[in-house]
Amino acid sequence: MRKLLVGLALAASLLGGAQAQTYPSRPITMIVPFAAGGPTDRIARIVAEGMRPTLGQPIVIEDVTGASGSIGVGRAVRAAPDGYTLSAGMWATHVLNGAVFALPYDLLTDLEPIALLTSNPQLIVARNGVPANNLEELIAWLKANPGKASQGTAGAGTRVAGAFFQDLSGTSFAFVPYRGAAPAMQDLIGGQIDLMFDQVSNSLAQVRAGNIKAFAITANKRLALAPEIPTVDEAGLPGFYTSLWNAIWAPKGTPKDIIAKLNAAVVAALADPTVRVKLTELGQEIPPRDQQTPQALGAYQKAEIEKWWPIIKAAGITPDN
Repeated sequence: MRKLLVGLALAASLLGGAQAQTYPSRPITMIVPFAAGGPTDRIARIVAEGMRPTLGQPIVIEDVTGASGSIGVGRAVRAAPDGYTLSAGMWATHVLNGAVFALPYDLLTDLEPIALLTSNPQLIVARNGVPANNLEELIAWLKANPGKASQGTAGAGTRVAGAFFQDLSGTSFAFVPYRGAAPAMQDLIGGQIDLMFDQVSNSLAQVRAGNIKAFAITANKRLALAPEIPTVDEAGLPGFYTSLWNAIWAPKGTPKDIIAKLNAAVVAALADPTVRVKLTELGQEIPPRDQQTPQALGAYQKAEIEKWWPIIKAAGITPDN
């Protein structure tokens, strides 16, 4: 009997090792917590396709919308930790939502970081009729007209950026919530609102078409896609850095060897010239190789939570405002 038990244990061990070695043996699902066609969805699809050659299996994108992305993240958290369900998300879903919503999961302990994908600083843009030609003049105009100007917001990310801007610049203005960046941009072009903090991929075409004006990019270095636009440091508001970064996680308890395989697939995808061109065309910046590790993503996410949660709570930001 003892020999039989030992034999069964050995067989189980060998089977488990074989399963780990053959991962993945079927398609992987990557949950995107936003609608198809949006920036997070597009980035996820580009990277997922780039991961396919390394993994030998396709990654199927599943768009699960609702509650500013928290529903989709929750589904990934509850999935089996076997490497076949991943959570794609960004700054708002995996940092800001933790301070805005009473989430039924912990963003740091219920997910395993895989890799940072891209970073995407925002543009400070305004309607053409705003009487300012640079960021310092915009701040001066806002100070001269306290509470009279309006910022269009489309989710927690843009609302938090506005609160951070007010805090650093000593200005005050109203927030006008929208269901998405597209209708907010339409009203900015039409002159119904005064300014926005918006993704480069949404705003740059409108800036270059002359429909709106851009004052600065919210980063400490100029964007390769728009080198003519100054940084906030250069424009007069040093330290006003916001980045709508994107990354991938797995459910808590996913084996380390599977995390390592997934990370290697992301690293290979981000090194692929075709993938890099596609991401750059979306206004995304790819992190250096040393920032593409699971450990780097975990540390970065924690630092972002420590930075932004106090700002959100001090501003009294809720799901309703």
